[in-house]
Amino acid sequence: MKQPSLETIKTQAKALRQALQDRGTAISHAQSLELVARQHGARDWNTLHARLSQRNAPPELTLGSRVTGHYLGQAYSGKIVALSGPAEHRHVEIALDQPIDTVRFDSFSNWRHRIRGTIGEDGRSARKTSDGSPHLTVEIAPN
Repeated sequence: MKQPSLETIKTQAKALRQALQDRGTAISHAQSLELVARQHGARDWNTLHARLSQRNAPPELTLGSRVTGHYLGQAYSGKIVALSGPAEHRHVEIALDQPIDTVRFDSFSNWRHRIRGTIGEDGRSARKTSDGSPHLTVEIAPN
C-alpha cells in the first residue's frame, strides 16, 4: 500500500476538523492531525510525520550518512543524526566529528558540536553569509 504524502495527510486533517465542526464538535488542528495519524497506523502525529519525511529522503542522503562540507565558512565532517522534509527543502542536523568555531573574530568564539540547517537538492542552503557563501553545504563523505 502506497503511503500518502504529508500534504495529503494535512488536507485530510483539515477536512476531518471541518466535518466535525459542522456537526457541532470542535477540535484543534493538532487534535485532527493526531486522529488522522492513528488512522494511518501511527502512534501519533510526530511518528507519522517522521515516517513520511524519511520516505522522501534521497537514497544518497540518509540518517547515519557520513558527510563533509562547510558551515559558516568552516570545514566540517560528521554524521547526519536528523533528517526531514522533501529534497528541495531538507532539514538536516549533523553531529560533528570535531567541534568547529563559527566566529571569525579573535575576541571570542562559538564552538559548535552539532549544526542544523535547511538545504536544497544541490546540498546547499538558500541562506548566505555576507560574502555570498551558503551558510551550509553538505556532501556525502568519500569512503
